[in-house]
Amino acid sequence: MSKQVFYLKTCDTCRRILKEVDTTGFELFEIKSTPITEAQLENMRSLTDSYESLFNKRAKKYTAEKMKEQNLTEEDFKNLILEEYTFLKRPVFIVDDKIFIGNSKKNIEALKDYLK
Repeated sequence: MSKQVFYLKTCDTCRRILKEVDTTGFELFEIKSTPITEAQLENMRSLTDSYESLFNKRAKKYTAEKMKEQNLTEEDFKNLILEEYTFLKRPVFIVDDKIFIGNSKKNIEALKDYLK
């Protein structure tokens, strides 16, 4: 069973979720100190519908650089996530062939149910 979590240790929400979820047996990837690799990102993309679904549109840089007004392509989303760790929507939990992206209550509840 493959279990991974990608998170940011300076993010209060990530820390709270990591306390809520039993991460025993998970490989932990702190994305600021260990940048996400293209292979890891491509694996995430293979488990979801788009790079855009992995992209954090709440990132300060996204707002500051008015990226909402740009017509970003899938390739743009991929490259931006690889360039800047804050652009990965987090946390990302991967359990076998299932992916749980972001910190919504519904998403975290689905993860907990799946891990039971």
